[in-house]
Amino acid sequence: MGSGRRYDDENWDRAQRDETETQRLDRNWASLLQELRVVQTGVQLLTGFLLTLPFQQRFDILDDGMQTVYLVTVCAAIASTALLIAPVAMHRLLFRRHRLAVLVRAAHRCAYAGLTLLACAVTGMTVIIFDAVAGLAASVVAGACALVVFMAFWLLLPLSMRTGTEHPTPP
Repeated sequence: MGSGRRYDDENWDRAQRDETETQRLDRNWASLLQELRVVQTGVQLLTGFLLTLPFQQRFDILDDGMQTVYLVTVCAAIASTALLIAPVAMHRLLFRRHRLAVLVRAAHRCAYAGLTLLACAVTGMTVIIFDAVAGLAASVVAGACALVVFMAFWLLLPLSMRTGTEHPTPP
């Protein structure tokens, strides 16, 4: 985001919300935490489930290629878990240090990266499940469909919503 855009956002927040920079940062932090609460449970459950798979009786039906997909998926899920929980750890270490602006920016980046890796992990899990149940061809199709769904709803739709009036004026 360019400095001109940031200035425009700050001016809009000040004019329309009557909030200071600190109030805006507090609101952004609270909003980000709420978003992270939504995904943290899911990513933790997914990661826990993935970590138990090798100990299941049918895990050995996965060929070497699918075991590689499994390991990549586990890595994506673990990294996603770390990134989506990182803002909490950062907040603890930065608490009362007057570093809210840095915290909000870093947490925002962690959320983006964590969501990207979560999409990869869920796509990988889709591939593994479809391979075990319906075979390789079905797993490739299902994985591609999952990836398209994530890209459509997590990337393309929000990007399309960014066009038009930047900040609608309330009635």
